Amino acid sequence: MRMLFSPVNASDLIPITGAYRHRTPLPAIAGYEGVGIVTETPAAYPALLGKRVLPLRGQGTWQRYVDCPAAYAVPVPDDVDSLLAARAYINPLAAQMMLDRYPPVGKTVLLTAAGSDCAVLLGQWARQAGAEAVYGIHRSPVHAQRLAEKGIVPIAQHDMAAVNAAAARADVVYDATGGSLAETILSVMPETGTFVCYGLLSGQTFRQQRPLPRVAWFHIRNYLDALSAEAWQAEFRRIWPKLRASQCSDVTLYPLSEWQRAVGNYREAGRTGKPMLSMDN
Repeated sequence: MRMLFSPVNASDLIPITGAYRHRTPLPAIAGYEGVGIVTETPAAYPALLGKRVLPLRGQGTWQRYVDCPAAYAVPVPDDVDSLLAARAYINPLAAQMMLDRYPPVGKTVLLTAAGSDCAVLLGQWARQAGAEAVYGIHRSPVHAQRLAEKGIVPIAQHDMAAVNAAAARADVVYDATGGSLAETILSVMPETGTFVCYGLLSGQTFRQQRPLPRVAWFHIRNYLDALSAEAWQAEFRRIWPKLRASQCSDVTLYPLSEWQRAVGNYREAGRTGKPMLSMDN
């Protein structure tokens, strides 16, 4: 297929920086998600020809043409914009799976790295799923108003009194940072709570000083092999209506040739736009 757009995610930077190099056979193309138009199909999938799809679980998406398994190519609904469709996999599927496995209904939820794309979806979807309250810890002040507009109570990471107060009430924590913040939250969380770690954006691990609350580790790759092609497509049939009803960050477009600038933009503190590679430029 001919690629249209591909976003820059934290997961894309892992192979680029050499982290987890034992999982990245080289040479390789970066990019785990995006949207493109099908230009050739196997005989069994003629309906996909000319359609927009998510070319997932195949080749790296930071290139102009990509091959992917036809059974796992996800058709994009006509009313979904391509810039939204391009980011419908990594963060939405992770958020959906975490909420399925660690339900927020009737619970007080605490998010770390609350300005991140995945946390913003987690917060909105947790509220829709019946969470009693959702708090979001953020580093940059620019995120406070954005979170409040989405029904997420903003907490500045440097305000340790507010962080501790929210953590002491949290029934479930979705943590993307690890490090000292994770240790602080775990030290005051109720023992009946669940701490779900899905990332280490701080670059640091953490130690749990007491047997409870329960700590769960979520890595989306651990669940993919168990999904049949039909189950895979069913996950996205649930994602599309949620994405339509969600507030997502604006997009900052970069031509593919300027991918290094896009990566640099992704790493900027207080970033409010999603860096997106455009393959047509």
